[in-house]
Amino acid sequence: MVITMGALVATLTLMMMAVAALGVLSMVVQDTRERVHDLGILKALGMTPKQTIAMVLTSVTLTGLIAGLIGVPLGVAVEKATLNPMGNAIGRHLPPSVSHVYTAGLLIPLLAGGIVIALLGALLPASWAARTRTSTALRTE
Repeated sequence: MVITMGALVATLTLMMMAVAALGVLSMVVQDTRERVHDLGILKALGMTPKQTIAMVLTSVTLTGLIAGLIGVPLGVAVEKATLNPMGNAIGRHLPPSVSHVYTAGLLIPLLAGGIVIALLGALLPASWAARTRTSTALRTE
């Protein structure tokens, strides 16, 4: 039973990470397309492709941190509110090894997960912005 629950949780976690990364990708693509003229000006002034990638990735880091700071406590609260009632509904008492799994050593990487998801979702638009030719970007309005 515990192995099945662990597999289900892992699958759902991966699916939620994919959805979050796609949401970040969509947001950053839209933001990058709106700022393409500004990026063209910066490139004309000498910004390198690596600096362009760093600028786009830096723009999502704060959003990822805020998402982690909000999402982790909210996720822990929802888990605590639903796990025991779900176990009771099927007539099972869940052991503490299943219901009390959050330690400080686990919460820190979970908080960093928001930043990682934001950076992964922003990599594709950042590389697109770095590859855009300066002349093309300057003609875009």
